[in-house]
Amino acid sequence: MHCVRKITPDILLIGGSDRRLSLFENVFPVPRGVSYNAYLVLDEKTVLLDTADSAVGAHFYENLEHGLQGRPLDYVIVNHMEPDHCSTLGAVLRTHPEAQIVASAKAISMIGQFFDADVTGRCTAVKEGDVLPTGRHSFTFVLAPMVHWPEVMVTYDATDKVLFSADAFGTFGALNGNIFADEVNFEAEWLPDARRYYTNIVGKYGPQVQTLLKKAAGLDIQLVCPLHGPIWRKSIGWFVEKYQRWSSYTPEDETVAIFCGSIYGNTENAAEILAARLADNGVRDVRLYDVSHVHVSYLVAEAFRCSHLVFASATYNGEIYTPMENLLRDLKSHGLRNRTVALIENGTWAPQSGKQMRELLSTMKDMTILEDTVTLKSSVKPPQLQSLSSLALLFSRDVRLLASAKQEP
Repeated sequence: MHCVRKITPDILLIGGSDRRLSLFENVFPVPRGVSYNAYLVLDEKTVLLDTADSAVGAHFYENLEHGLQGRPLDYVIVNHMEPDHCSTLGAVLRTHPEAQIVASAKAISMIGQFFDADVTGRCTAVKEGDVLPTGRHSFTFVLAPMVHWPEVMVTYDATDKVLFSADAFGTFGALNGNIFADEVNFEAEWLPDARRYYTNIVGKYGPQVQTLLKKAAGLDIQLVCPLHGPIWRKSIGWFVEKYQRWSSYTPEDETVAIFCGSIYGNTENAAEILAARLADNGVRDVRLYDVSHVHVSYLVAEAFRCSHLVFASATYNGEIYTPMENLLRDLKSHGLRNRTVALIENGTWAPQSGKQMRELLSTMKDMTILEDTVTLKSSVKPPQLQSLSSLALLFSRDVRLLASAKQEP
């Protein structure tokens, strides 16, 4: 049975949610599931904006046909060709041979890579600023390459002032009846997944996101319809500000995240002592993570959120403890920058992890790495206790300065 939702009188949400999926892109845990949003506009001409993942294909097809009510499908606008949004495109094109495809030139070339369907004569390649009138509605196309694939564009409906934003402004999480962000407790329940989605999926492409945000600033936007997660109709500026911070690699919160790679607990003990000293010095919301047990996607999101980072690693086979090295390389690949970093190393006979972590972090842009590494040989002793206390005092002062600067007009 269909589950079609009205966004406006003639714009319908016809996608679906997958609560069975455990790993998005076979990498990222999605304990709250994920939604695949597709949109149908009923005008003098009918317009489908993107399709859906095959996991919700049966529901998507049923919703599409119910929404059309026997009318032909005139246009399929393809904003993004990634399979979670286009794996059902081939079937839609076969079912609706009358439909014309509207997409960027790069997206059109990708259709032949994914499908055997012959789309000769059915495609219109659009450029920046091109307009498609469909009756009451008028759609303008804004190219958004590398947000986060090269073929991406977003579509602006000038009539209802709707931005169909592709993967921008998306989030992990299935939709549970409420389809608008103002109908859920977004900041408490959805923001962590929105942050984790952005930082891990799009985070590497901050400059390209900044370009798109500048383009979007020139549009009167009253609704944002992403391909994943809730639709925005209120407080849009609040969420855009989050994207401004994430895409400019500006810390969201002035606090400390400690990432710990410990084998027998001695490195973890040093991290615990540091966390306690930071709290004693007034730092709020200190986070301590065991990199062996917390999925790296959560760690990447926290590194993007926090202003100050500590990497505490045992030495393993003469190198960085493997889960810690994986985290650092992931942070580098996602382009993290503009953080203040401290290092703690441990090694019973030859501590090496600090030097190697420093070398890896030094290849990342605009990272302030404290000169002194706290070095343990097996366990914390009085000299290391003093070093940890000094580090906590230094970081706490720096956090307060950042927080004060943020509050200044």
